[in-house]
Amino acid sequence: MRPSRSQWDDLIEYMKVFLVLEDEPLVAMDLRFAIEDSGHEAIVVASNCEALEAIEGSAIAAAILDVSLGGGETCEPTAAKLNDEAIPFLLHTGDWDSAGERLRKFDVPVITKPQNSETVVARVLALT
Repeated sequence: MRPSRSQWDDLIEYMKVFLVLEDEPLVAMDLRFAIEDSGHEAIVVASNCEALEAIEGSAIAAAILDVSLGGGETCEPTAAKLNDEAIPFLLHTGDWDSAGERLRKFDVPVITKPQNSETVVARVLALT
């Protein structure tokens, strides 16, 4: 049986869009699948530039940010933008001690790697 127009509208209203900033392809893929399995949409990007564009162009419900993006780059510009826009986010990192120092100013959850993708997604869903 096909859903009615009203049921589709309810489903679309329920679906949220989550931003994932992650430079490790396998981790990004696992997080995308976990978000989609929970009934939501994932926008997965690997750089701050892409993340900032996604924030400007989409109604982001919350975000998962990898702290260390390689080449000495951190997620700080994206974290600052999310913070300014009052969009909840969490930090997902395997390198908190060395890379996370400048990010301590954001009062957000920190999840250390490695971590089960479903656990990470459950935590970000709880922020919305």
